[in-house]
Amino acid sequence: MSATVNRQIVRIDEERCTGCGLCVSPCAEGAIEIVDGKAKVIREELCDGAGFCLGVCPTGALTIEVREALPFDHEAAEPIIAEKQKTYIPQRCFKCDADEDQVPLVPVCQQGRSEWVCTRCLPALIHG
Repeated sequence: MSATVNRQIVRIDEERCTGCGLCVSPCAEGAIEIVDGKAKVIREELCDGAGFCLGVCPTGALTIEVREALPFDHEAAEPIIAEKQKTYIPQRCFKCDADEDQVPLVPVCQQGRSEWVCTRCLPALIHG
């Protein structure tokens, strides 16, 4: 086992987690799974700390923390990413329906729902 390093990693607050599973799909490396009805980082070496899972959590149960953790394992993540690519369905902007292969998307909370919005629609969402 590798020595730990100080790095960013996802933290999941079990008290706030409802087990909805919305955070599982954005984790391309497969670090998050639903276990006993709650989201869990099942292998910290697969969590790259990028935080794509954060914005889709409707309860705010996910945060990024800096702590001692196993280093990110690129080699272990590669086959998981490749497997997920087989069933990849691009996320879509809730405003214009553009998908993430056409334009960058960012997660937003809109009227209590976790949604994706494209960078073209985001300014209008912010400024009205």
